[in-house]
Amino acid sequence: MGRLPFIIAACILITAFDIYCFNALMAVFKNWKPKTKQIFGIFYWTFSVLLIVGVFAGIFLNLFLTLRAIILVAFFLTVACKMAMLPFLLIDDLRRLFIKLFRRPSKAQPDSATSPQPNNLKTEESISRSEFLVKAGLVAAAVPLTSLSWGIISGAYDYQIRKVNLILPNLPKAFDGITMAQISDIHSGSFYNKTAVKGGVEMLLAEKPDFVFFTGDLVNNLTNEVKDYQDIFSKVKAPLGVYSSLGNHDYGDYYFGKESSPAKVKNLKDMVDVHKIMGYDLLMNENRRLKVDGEEIGILGIENWGMGRFPKYGKMELAVQNTDDLPVKLLLSHDPSHWRGEVLEKYPQIDAMFSGHTHGMQFGVRLKEYQWSPVQYIYKEWAGLYQEQKQQLYVNVGYGFLGYPGRVGVLPEITVFTLKRA
Repeated sequence: MGRLPFIIAACILITAFDIYCFNALMAVFKNWKPKTKQIFGIFYWTFSVLLIVGVFAGIFLNLFLTLRAIILVAFFLTVACKMAMLPFLLIDDLRRLFIKLFRRPSKAQPDSATSPQPNNLKTEESISRSEFLVKAGLVAAAVPLTSLSWGIISGAYDYQIRKVNLILPNLPKAFDGITMAQISDIHSGSFYNKTAVKGGVEMLLAEKPDFVFFTGDLVNNLTNEVKDYQDIFSKVKAPLGVYSSLGNHDYGDYYFGKESSPAKVKNLKDMVDVHKIMGYDLLMNENRRLKVDGEEIGILGIENWGMGRFPKYGKMELAVQNTDDLPVKLLLSHDPSHWRGEVLEKYPQIDAMFSGHTHGMQFGVRLKEYQWSPVQYIYKEWAGLYQEQKQQLYVNVGYGFLGYPGRVGVLPEITVFTLKRA
């Protein structure tokens, strides 16, 4: 119930925003017939109320996942469109307030029959400016509606194979040329198209990687969200194994709260069991030795460790135990902020770290030689390969999605690495 006050406050804010937008639209389209206004008002408020009720139902009731996705899509698009319109409405209100406060009243000229005309012209001009700004706001609202709708239709499941040569100077000869795949941030509670999800897994398997990393966030909140997709992700197999770690969403913190409870403990136990059932070797502050032709490298995995408000469950001191003799150490750590927050400073023996978490904010530009996303103002390392001195980090932008049920520009990713000595 800890989320309830926040949700209620958000609903009050959204309702106030709805009233503001509705009044602005009614002022501009005041020439509509009364019947038209009435129909529009009924539609506007019925949709708004149903949307808020739907959000509550999606959070507190066990709704069918597809229905929850539809509600989320409608809510996200509605808020995005209204937010695009808001600056124009505010500019118009501020403009009219400025005129009201600072315009000097005209002197009366009773002897002139034409004296009222300038004031009438100003009024007409003022109204036309208001109409222009509000209508410009409506046009602006169509931009996110169009792009975000396209991101839902086309981008959500448009899986991209990204191939990366990972240079590891100390790599044993037996591992030179071996391939490794990475997926991250599945967020199975957001999916609404099993066929498309299965198609992405088939793309991964077609690459025939020698081993696979999954770097966390299997679900949004609860382990049971993966139930309908467990069989699909169980198909992810590789000759040298599939290794996984937990992300910040896998602990149930955003549903049960930070404090431990029997339900939360069971949810985490179920999460561990699901990894086992799917055949993933879940690394929770531990390591494995990967052997090929008598030579070995280390695979280390820690629980979530993030800067700021994100949980620091990871314990690197446990993960690195008994690995000093290994020439190469690969680390699975969900949050890329862990690289600068701890790994670079304290663990120079880590050759490469593999993360997810950022999703590339599911919005931006990602080309071969250039990439941009608003998330780069939060995370210095947010997508692709980074290197500092002899240590490397790769950030996968995710297989699934969270919140906005689509992607624009930053598409879902399956990364295939070829390990090379030089």
